[in-house]
Amino acid sequence: MKIAELRAMKTEELHGELDRLRRHLFDLRAQAVTEKLANPHRMTQGKRDIARVFTVLHERGETETEIEQKQYHLEALATHRRSG
Repeated sequence: MKIAELRAMKTEELHGELDRLRRHLFDLRAQAVTEKLANPHRMTQGKRDIARVFTVLHERGETETEIEQKQYHLEALATHRRSG
C-alpha cells in the first residue's frame, strides 16, 4: 500500500485499516509457524504497511496512546459483534 493512498483516507478508515493489517500479520505469523507461508516477504510488507499507517496517524497529531485506545475499542466492538 502506498503512502499517498493512506493519506487520502479519513482517520477512522486508517484505524480500520490498521486493525485489518494487524490481523493479516497475525495470520501470516501463524502460517509461518505451521510452515504454510509461501512467501515470507509478505510478513515484511505487512510490517511496513503497519508502519506507514502509524506514520500518517502521527502526522495527523495522534499519539501512541490515542491510537492504541482506538484499536482496543475496535477490538472490543468486533468481539461484541461476534458473541452477540
